Amino acid sequence: MSTVAISASDVNKLRQMTGAGMMDCKKALTEAGGDFEAAIDFLRKKGQKVAGNRADRDANEGVVIAKVNADNTRATLVVLHCETDFVAKNQDFINFTTAISDIALNQAPASVEALLDISLDGLPIRDRITEQVGKIGEKMELRYEQLNAPYVVAYNHPGNRLATIVAFNKVAQGIEAVGKDVSMQAAAMAPVAVDKDDVDTRTLERELEIAREQIRAEGKPEEMVEKIAAGKLNKFYKDSTLLNQEFIKDGKLTVRQYIQSADKELTVTNFKRFALGA
Repeated sequence: MSTVAISASDVNKLRQMTGAGMMDCKKALTEAGGDFEAAIDFLRKKGQKVAGNRADRDANEGVVIAKVNADNTRATLVVLHCETDFVAKNQDFINFTTAISDIALNQAPASVEALLDISLDGLPIRDRITEQVGKIGEKMELRYEQLNAPYVVAYNHPGNRLATIVAFNKVAQGIEAVGKDVSMQAAAMAPVAVDKDDVDTRTLERELEIAREQIRAEGKPEEMVEKIAAGKLNKFYKDSTLLNQEFIKDGKLTVRQYIQSADKELTVTNFKRFALGA
């Protein structure tokens, strides 16, 4: 069986097409007998293998991007995880994440799985991510959240590590400024829910149990434990639910009071927040 000669220009062409390393491209072309499409498939398969080998690695770095559509009725939050800060800060990786974010905003997939199935430059996003794994050699994971409401706003903290999207029940006078302030509040203060009734039962039970143990450790009578624990739970609501938090720009107001100063009927209906390393 004769061996097809692989020229340096062919290797460079495949490298430009795929972004893979020179030696990887040469090996792929050799294995594919000089067939570029087969060589690309070889590199994609290599990427799948790398992804599998790195499945046990932590992907705690990455890029976080929040976006809203032109009429502020839809917001998306996309996170593409990688393993190292070096990769996360690479402009190509940022551009790749931005392209995925644009698709998420424009095509409105219902889930991350649906987003992964959408085509990016002729291939499903999941395959494009696999290509990046093969090219860079790091585990990658995609996360995706969306909000649809009468008015939504997005906040991206400088550095692509923290972002929030917030949904409001209506459009009101001054909503642009209110939306910006509330989205920055959510970013800075990391609430766990919008309001008291939105905190999940598991979180409430955990907070109550922690409070009970603290109270008992202080030697308080058992008949006082539940009453004091309820008081601690109210403090948890104040610290950890968005509408009940102290407004960071004016400590005399809660976030709810600040929002209602613009419009009595205005409120937050939902929010999503993501911070790398949190």
